Amino acid sequence: MNSWIKRRNAALVCMASIFLFSCGNAVDHGAQEVLAARNETAGRAAEHPPLLKPADKAAVAQAAMKSTAPSEVRITLSAAGDVTLGRDENYGYAYSFDDEAKKHGLRYFTKYIEPIFQKDDFTTVNLETTLTTSTRKASKKFRFRGHPSYAKILTYGGIDAVNLANNHTYDYLQRGYNDTIANLKKENIGYFGRTFRLLKTVKGIQIGALGYEGWSNTSALRKQIANDIRTLRKQGADIVLIHFHWGVERSYTPNSTQKALGRFAIDSGADLVVGHHPHVIQGIEEYKGKFIVYSLGNFMFGGNKNPSDKDTYVFQQTFSFQNGKRTAKKEIRVIPFRISSVTTRNNYQPVPLTGKEAKRVKGKIVSLSAKIVKPTWTAYEAH
Repeated sequence: MNSWIKRRNAALVCMASIFLFSCGNAVDHGAQEVLAARNETAGRAAEHPPLLKPADKAAVAQAAMKSTAPSEVRITLSAAGDVTLGRDENYGYAYSFDDEAKKHGLRYFTKYIEPIFQKDDFTTVNLETTLTTSTRKASKKFRFRGHPSYAKILTYGGIDAVNLANNHTYDYLQRGYNDTIANLKKENIGYFGRTFRLLKTVKGIQIGALGYEGWSNTSALRKQIANDIRTLRKQGADIVLIHFHWGVERSYTPNSTQKALGRFAIDSGADLVVGHHPHVIQGIEEYKGKFIVYSLGNFMFGGNKNPSDKDTYVFQQTFSFQNGKRTAKKEIRVIPFRISSVTTRNNYQPVPLTGKEAKRVKGKIVSLSAKIVKPTWTAYEAH
């Protein structure tokens, strides 16, 4: 009896073991199937991710930028010279700025500058005209006026702000000046100069811009410059750019007033000084680690149908910030230009130069700089 019970118990144990082993295999196999199914689903999801709504895409892109964004922020400023959108009505109409605008449309003028100015962070020029329909003019020799619609040219060209401190913004008296500002506002173009200070935030960096007529090195002007820079700094400006309308027409070298005011502006806290009015280019000076660009010359200049000297240039400087703090890194580009895309006359279509012509104008800038001081600025050029 006992041996039979033992054999029965042994058989029961064996059967139970086989049952448990089979069940275990079934459970494992089932789990593997579930896992395989999950993996296959995940694979399909990875291969064909769900479509995102535009708002979701923007959120994902922004999150990705935040997670991978470097701590360094680079701000590139571009500056060009005299921009006269329009003409003096005493000039003949044929081949004038107005004539070209009517024949080709407003986008015609910005064809070659858009690739440069649309890529930088902040572009400024000297707006040496009025944008008005007013007919009451100042009593002076040259009086420039452009149709209010010409403000759109600045937008097309990627120009962010303009200097108004020059000898032509009042050519059509107070109404012309007020109209000009109103038409700039319609295009969301910033403006600065005289009593206007501009502060604009780009990539979290605040850029301040100021403009002055620098005919005389007076204590009153110096006081205004120092106070304006101090005010912008208190308002949070990380970079301060100053435009000066100064110098002598057709002179290739800066006079003592230009040099004194430019250096004073740097001493007072400006980060970059650029100038215009001579209608020809002048050299560049590195002063206490900062740059004074004495004259950028004409640029998109409706004031002359065929000036004998069509050379000009765009000055660019890139400022670097690390974790919100300005670094000592200096990087500049001097881009040789001609004010016209044709050589026989002025068609008001500025074009960057290449090859021998670019080399010639660049050599001219370096040579003119050497007449001021040794041109150390060439060491900071980006290539």
